[in-house]
Amino acid sequence: MFHKEGHKIIFITLVFVVGTFFLIDEFILNEWLRKGLMIAILVFFILILQFFRNPKRNTHSNSMQALSPVDGKVVVIEEVQENEVFKDKRIQVSVFMSPINVHVTRYPISGKVTFSKYHPGKFLVAWHPKASEENERTTVVVENENFGKVLYRQIAGALAKRIVNYAKVDGHVDQGTDSGFIKFGSRVDLFLPLDADIKVELNQKVRGGESIIAEIK
Repeated sequence: MFHKEGHKIIFITLVFVVGTFFLIDEFILNEWLRKGLMIAILVFFILILQFFRNPKRNTHSNSMQALSPVDGKVVVIEEVQENEVFKDKRIQVSVFMSPINVHVTRYPISGKVTFSKYHPGKFLVAWHPKASEENERTTVVVENENFGKVLYRQIAGALAKRIVNYAKVDGHVDQGTDSGFIKFGSRVDLFLPLDADIKVELNQKVRGGESIIAEIK
């Protein structure tokens, strides 16, 4: 199954691939070159398909847990000052997504959306220290009675040229359901309460909607 954000790109790419195949078959006489070009274009199409895949996840909803919003690798676990919304200290957990990861963003907790804002910006590499402050990004806060407020921030990377965010202020959302999409390489930062019990380690691979990032004490 493919994410709806990729339907248009997949269709355009398919038309390009089919048209290019016909041109190669018509005008490239060298058999090895013809086959090589066709294989390269086919691999490109397969990469596009895998990027926009939207696999079903088995989310076990739990109001005492925050789940990973995306697939990827944990690259940051530290106490930081969050200055956009909370203006106090939080535990930041960041997950980096490579181009081969699923890029669907999912709600880390169920609850009410209390904040949702888009910020235009640069396209520094996603692991750059300034990426969370200077890159194109969206900030969303979801709150429930048990876990409290969880802020997650979608951050565009060097290749990402569009962030999609479905979160609407005052809307009720369900843990593990689609909250958006980031096209082509990015990261997501989670800002959790200081008393949250972190359940992941640096460099650990996580799955969106399934891996437990933290539990409230």
